[in-house]
Amino acid sequence: MQVIDSEVHKVTWAQVGRVAEPGRYLFTFGWLTITAEDLAVWQQHPNAAFTLVVRPPTDAVEEYHLGAFDLRPNN
Repeated sequence: MQVIDSEVHKVTWAQVGRVAEPGRYLFTFGWLTITAEDLAVWQQHPNAAFTLVVRPPTDAVEEYHLGAFDLRPNN
């Protein structure tokens, strides 16, 4: 696994549309799997920014999951 390039390496809950359920979602950069644990972090810290981590591609489709996160102040 590797972190994607620095231009698109962190995502916030707002950037992924405040999804409410764990699952696999299609975004402009590829498929993103969001777990119940990821959502629990966002529910407690809505401005947390997760690092996108690349999974080995399946069927030549980019696959990502959420890695480490940074806590950001509420605006």
